[in-house]
Amino acid sequence: MFDRLWVVAVAAVLTAVAPSALAAEYKVGFVDVSRVLETAPQAEAARTRIEKEFAPKDRKLVKERKDLRKLEDKLIREGDVMSAEKRGKLQQDILVAKRELRRTQENFREDLNIRRNQELGKLQRRVIVAIQKLAKAEKYDLIVSNGVLFASKAVDITEKVLGLLKGEKGASKKSARKKKK
Repeated sequence: MFDRLWVVAVAAVLTAVAPSALAAEYKVGFVDVSRVLETAPQAEAARTRIEKEFAPKDRKLVKERKDLRKLEDKLIREGDVMSAEKRGKLQQDILVAKRELRRTQENFREDLNIRRNQELGKLQRRVIVAIQKLAKAEKYDLIVSNGVLFASKAVDITEKVLGLLKGEKGASKKSARKKKK
């Protein structure tokens, strides 16, 4: 979808520009947004926040798996010498624990995906703002992103965008310290 819009926008610009104006020089840049989203300091901070947020839930899942394993081991070790009633109760407990574990794992994955998508959305908005800020500051006429088949180093401004985001990261830490005081 984005690629089609980009092609339409470029085609519109090229057809609107008079042939003599095509000879004029334009400043064009390319940004590898996926690389920015992976390596920006804000991405690492988001991963750390998510890990901290979901660590207790993950520990709970690990404990539930261990508890289930203990029940299964008990059935294997002592199942032959148990009464039919105790063995049936233990088998029922194992089934209930397995169902509960599956439900808990599914909820964990859903919550984690929702949270990752929220953080990714925030980061994408910050990246777009940084790109637009850089484009205005350095007077770019056109900046393109993914979907490009080739971009030379001469037009690749990915490092500049990352630098801007790294500077923003430091500025956000300073403002957070000021707010605490």
